[in-house]
Amino acid sequence: MQEAARVAIDLGAESCRVSLLRWINGEPSIEVIHRIPNGPVRHDNSLCWPLTQILAGLEEGLRKAAAAAPEGIASIGVDGWSVDYVRLAPDGKMLREPFCYRDERTAASKEAADRIISPFDLYQRTGTFPLKINSVYQLLADAALGIESEIDTRAPWVMLPEFVLYWLSGRRVAEYTNATHTGLVNLKTGEWDAELFNLLGLPVEAAPPLVATGTVLGSLIGPLAQLDAFRATQIIAPATHDTASAIAGIPADLSACAYISSGTWSLVGTVAQIPVTTKHAFDAGYTNVGAAAGGYLFHSLINSMWVLKQSMSAWAADGRVWSIENLVQKAAECNAATGVLDMDAETLMLDTEMPRRINNELARLGFDAIPDVAGNEPLFGRTIFESLALRYASATANLEKMLGRKLERIHMIGGATRNKLLVELTEQRTGLPVEIGETESSTVGNLAVQLAASAAAGDRVTPAAVRQWAARLCRKQG
Repeated sequence: MQEAARVAIDLGAESCRVSLLRWINGEPSIEVIHRIPNGPVRHDNSLCWPLTQILAGLEEGLRKAAAAAPEGIASIGVDGWSVDYVRLAPDGKMLREPFCYRDERTAASKEAADRIISPFDLYQRTGTFPLKINSVYQLLADAALGIESEIDTRAPWVMLPEFVLYWLSGRRVAEYTNATHTGLVNLKTGEWDAELFNLLGLPVEAAPPLVATGTVLGSLIGPLAQLDAFRATQIIAPATHDTASAIAGIPADLSACAYISSGTWSLVGTVAQIPVTTKHAFDAGYTNVGAAAGGYLFHSLINSMWVLKQSMSAWAADGRVWSIENLVQKAAECNAATGVLDMDAETLMLDTEMPRRINNELARLGFDAIPDVAGNEPLFGRTIFESLALRYASATANLEKMLGRKLERIHMIGGATRNKLLVELTEQRTGLPVEIGETESSTVGNLAVQLAASAAAGDRVTPAAVRQWAARLCRKQG
């Protein structure tokens, strides 16, 4: 009999994917079976995620997967972006569409938290760099808004990818890698920091139970479970933090290697066996995220393709439509950028009028503005790519200083692997060779953990097992 298939759901800020792993003549074949366009939407002056629409799309994708896999589907795993969560009503349904981390409601709550515990003390306690988008500040913002009619701050909450796991299995959990990015997990214990919850006035009982990467949550429930392909399907929590899944999808030894996971955000870092919470690491903006099956992902979060995508949306609204491929090609033909942006500038993280924001930033830094007219779009693109490559260079240099050792190469995964210009600029600016990994590395990591978890039969998954499965799956995507 043919080995059963598996499904990986990857929630992305721009699109969500349902991918199907099947075994053809004993060899793995991964195909994206369904894509769901995604993006934050405005709701009552707040920026939210259209979760009802996402769930409908996921159900459609899962039905397609069932139809394509008559051999049956052994398991489903979900990974996605971090920090955002869903609050649940007593009947288990979501109270409202979840806020997007880019909503500006957290500015005041972070200021309030900083008066209670200093950002550096919080960093040393949790290992999480205190960005205002973090879950801890979002939870505080729920209380600060005073909208009890919509949000009961004592209501249970669950992170977004784990909400989809809850929707599929009926079990509410917080998977370890994703929980470590909330700013509420204690580095020493690896558990929710009850003392910190109390200090900040947050009810710890509203937090979901923590589980290890690779935990089997149970059988699929609901209408989908009636389909023949899903009758024996188990729901597994992979590394639900998409970056942790993406790094789990790299089969190479990363001990002397930096990774760059580039998409809407870029993560530049390496794998460390112990967390790094020095003042240097704090000042340089590095965070510590739990890695799949042990260790930490020590990296810096950098605003990335968001700037380009928002620029392209603005141009498209003006009738100047570009494909990313054509824009990269034309940007490569530009002699050089007119200036360099601070990619981490607050104004470049907002969601409208990006070309104007770029020009304001260029002016602030003493560079000439780029006239926002037809034909100049590649120059904007070149400026973004040059700025991003320089930011990568500063991030890798900081890594070497903090770790006290030289890096030998960079392993790049994500959408940037298709951007030859950015890859070339990264090699030039960092002085390190760049090896190209999987574009959809989070899918590979998601599936590798599922396979390792099934083989472990209730024991914890190991890094060696995850790497072994990732090596088998790499380069087998459809």
